[in-house]
Amino acid sequence: MKFRDFHVNIKVRIFELFASRLVGNMVLPFMSIYLADHFGTKITGLLILINVFTGITMSLLSGYIADQYGRRNVMITAESLRLCSFFIMTVSNSPWFESYGLTFIAMCMNSVCWGLAGPANQAMLIDVSTPDQRKTIYSIMYWANNISMSIGGIIGAFFFKRYLFQLFLILTLMTAIILIVIFLFIKETHKPSKSIATPKMTPRKHILEVYYTYKKVVQDRLFISFLTAAVLLLSLENQLTNYIGIKLDKHMPIQDFLLWKIDGSTMMGLLRSENTILVALIALFSAKLTQKYKDKNVLVVNCFIYTIGFSGIAFSNNIWVLFIMMALHTLGEVLLAPVQESYMATIPPENARGAYLAFYNLQYDLCMIIVGITVSLSGFLSPFVMAWILTVIGLLGTFIFYFITPKLDILKDKAIKEEMRI
Repeated sequence: MKFRDFHVNIKVRIFELFASRLVGNMVLPFMSIYLADHFGTKITGLLILINVFTGITMSLLSGYIADQYGRRNVMITAESLRLCSFFIMTVSNSPWFESYGLTFIAMCMNSVCWGLAGPANQAMLIDVSTPDQRKTIYSIMYWANNISMSIGGIIGAFFFKRYLFQLFLILTLMTAIILIVIFLFIKETHKPSKSIATPKMTPRKHILEVYYTYKKVVQDRLFISFLTAAVLLLSLENQLTNYIGIKLDKHMPIQDFLLWKIDGSTMMGLLRSENTILVALIALFSAKLTQKYKDKNVLVVNCFIYTIGFSGIAFSNNIWVLFIMMALHTLGEVLLAPVQESYMATIPPENARGAYLAFYNLQYDLCMIIVGITVSLSGFLSPFVMAWILTVIGLLGTFIFYFITPKLDILKDKAIKEEMRI
């Protein structure tokens, strides 16, 4: 399957993902620093929580909206609001006018936009792709996402403090271009019947519809098991910049590496750089590396490799062991990601894809709860005990995937047969 064979929506989505993440990561990851500078650390923590919960709430609502009123309308609405939010940020940080309060309001607007667009984007991809295409599509998107985030983050690190207005201006102009591209080229992939999407519904009925929609999602045991495994494994990845960073800073002795002396915090930076470089290299070939093997085996084996690699990082403070284990961890991460997303795409029924994907997106927030707990525990437990706890978390996620993959394969085979009939 080649890029030119993809549906036009998929091509536009890959362009939009790369462009938006590239310019977005020049600014957005550094906004906590911006808030702390202008509101103080204590107030900033509260503002970040408000921003996060705003996005979560909108994400859940957007899954329902995308199923009821179509994907394209939601995407255009979200991108239009995003353009407005970035325009407000630009004006509020211009040489002629400054307003930190307006900037925060615009940040919340942007969180609403991310929450609104996410499930619609993901559901649209599933609508226009086949099970055989999805591993390749998710591999390309995974690569584009990581490369754009890395490049954008590097540019932002150098220019955020001194050229904030210019960065906001670039962000606004790129968002305008993305909106035009979506409006001109994205085609609607989901048209609900009039009996489903009706303007006569009262707000109370809409609220009840949202409640019953997500009640069905929560009652889907296969999906909840899948989400649980995904959260457990994703929590390990997020430990790298949280618990592992703390552990290396406190417990790793200064060591010689080539011509330099490396301490814990420097080692954390090197590990992140290694991860970024390897992701960029391996993701280009991940689909070819796994195409000869059954998806079940690829998922479970690479979950195990991913966990063992992280376990080595958690147990060791030796530079060379850390480098080797990070390579192992990254290999598992890159090879399991497309298969995991491909399996996930087979679970939601067609009329509830938005709702399922909105709930699935909560994995990022749920895993941070685990991260917060483990960081707190590290204040009471030794690094050795913590390493075992994190290893068990990864193995538990791996075993859950192992037990549910037979059911996932049944759903995937069913989806392939339906595609063949069409």
